[in-house]
Amino acid sequence: MASSLAAKMGFHSLLRKQARHFNVRISTMESDLEFSCEMKWKGKDLFELVCRTLGLRETWFFGLQYNIKDAVAWLKMEKKVLEQEVPKEEPITLYFLARFYPEDVEEELVQDITQHLFFLQVKKKILEEEIHCPPEASVLLASYAVHAEYGDYDPNVHKPGFLAEQELLPKRVINLYQMTAEMWEERITACYAEHRGRMRNEAEMEYLKIAQDLDMYGINYFSIRNKKGTDLLLGVDALGLHIYELDNKLTPKCSFPWNEIRNISYNDKEFTIKPLGKKTNVFKFNSSRLRVNKLILQLCIGNHDLFMRRRRVDPLEVQQMKAQAKEERARKQLERQRLQREKQLREEAERARDELERRLHQLQDEAHMANEALLRSEQTADLLAEKAQIAEEEAKLLAQKAAEAETEMQRIKMTAIRGREERQLMEQKMLEIEMLALKMVEESERRSKEAEQLKQDLQEARDSERRAKHKLLEITSRTVYTALPPGNMPQNLSFSRENLSFDFKDTDMKRLSMEIEKEKVEYMEKSKHLQEQLNELKTEIESLKLKERETPMDIIHNQNTEQGTSKQSNFKKLTLQSTKSRVAFFEEL
Repeated sequence: MASSLAAKMGFHSLLRKQARHFNVRISTMESDLEFSCEMKWKGKDLFELVCRTLGLRETWFFGLQYNIKDAVAWLKMEKKVLEQEVPKEEPITLYFLARFYPEDVEEELVQDITQHLFFLQVKKKILEEEIHCPPEASVLLASYAVHAEYGDYDPNVHKPGFLAEQELLPKRVINLYQMTAEMWEERITACYAEHRGRMRNEAEMEYLKIAQDLDMYGINYFSIRNKKGTDLLLGVDALGLHIYELDNKLTPKCSFPWNEIRNISYNDKEFTIKPLGKKTNVFKFNSSRLRVNKLILQLCIGNHDLFMRRRRVDPLEVQQMKAQAKEERARKQLERQRLQREKQLREEAERARDELERRLHQLQDEAHMANEALLRSEQTADLLAEKAQIAEEEAKLLAQKAAEAETEMQRIKMTAIRGREERQLMEQKMLEIEMLALKMVEESERRSKEAEQLKQDLQEARDSERRAKHKLLEITSRTVYTALPPGNMPQNLSFSRENLSFDFKDTDMKRLSMEIEKEKVEYMEKSKHLQEQLNELKTEIESLKLKERETPMDIIHNQNTEQGTSKQSNFKKLTLQSTKSRVAFFEEL
């Protein structure tokens, strides 16, 4: 009985403990995180826990988003999580996303994790066509995304087809051209190969620098109506408020920078914006729902605060973060230089090794050929010596026969006196013998000459053999000198860590600072190079475009490009008008 009571008490204690906690799943752009939270936690407690887990310090750009009916909302920091309209089923799913965008990514994004999260979110929006991106910029952005994932291009590793499973271009761009997947990959790879030497975070930063100039980058759109009942779009971004026509999200009809706005408020579905000028009338618009007005107001307040914050001296925390980031970039720069030098020395050593191996193979081939020539010379010399010996023996034999013929002739002469009849006969025989002897003498002389010639050939063959042996000795001696084993390589090819070590000295930091200043000076030239690169890509693929598949956004973008209108120039042009005239223009739309 006592044990049963204890079991019940333990079970109820477990229930009470579980009732004091709830589970949350946080979905980031890269992975999902799960936490067990206390019932009393506010949105701030959960948000700070997520930021600490990610190692994120630039928290002011981000928020926790959740879906509610057919809209989205952001978790309030000062209100308890469970008292908000978050989904009630556990685990509660929230999305960790960038809520506000910087004006200049290179200047404002300090941490690598901040930059990486922005890169993933902007890339997703471009691929899902929430941000309109022209085809040539899509290809260049895709090449930087590939570099951020794979590092430097290596033709031995990144062979044709390595991007076959990657989603790199918006479907709208792919459908706009008569190009196969292989043709798109070829153009992306050609741009990718030009980015050699960049780190992953540098490739992501280049991606964001190009993306921030897109017309729809960082803008939240809301459907509104002015006093006349005209359906319009309100765009809220880091620079201010923009009014668009329904069918044109690229070019605003009028804009109001944050520094010209004094107050923003709403009453039910009516939204009121008061400009700074006292004589300027307020302008009002209506949204579809009260919930949308709350979301618009939150975005306006956050973007306005960041707009004013950028124009003040950075807080101490931000200054420290920037200083740390600068030191970290300097350290990475020196480390990258060290690695590049080490890689260069390694490549030089490999090239020297390959050259030595090539030379060794060449000398081995020469030695093999010399051995074959020597063998042929020895065989020829033996053959000539054999022929000379045979010719000499034949000459001796002929000389012996000539001597015998001479003896026979003398004997015939001695016996010739025996008779006149025999004499004539003998003379005739003697004449024949003389003729035969003469022929034999000539044959003997010819054989003697042939023997002499064979002796000369034999002598030349032996000379040739001596020369071949001498050449083989020279080649063998050179091979011993040049074909050194890898362990005996010259000292100037060594690439040990001792020769590659670097000291972080003031001179290095000063030199790095000078390089950073130089990069700033070269910014305009790089921008010009980027525009030329985009124009070149556009020219390459223009002939394959299917005009009938162009979307209204594509047509508007092309018209803006032909007129030389960009996001920045249009904003400056609109803000040059007086606030009063802009308000009047908005009401007359």
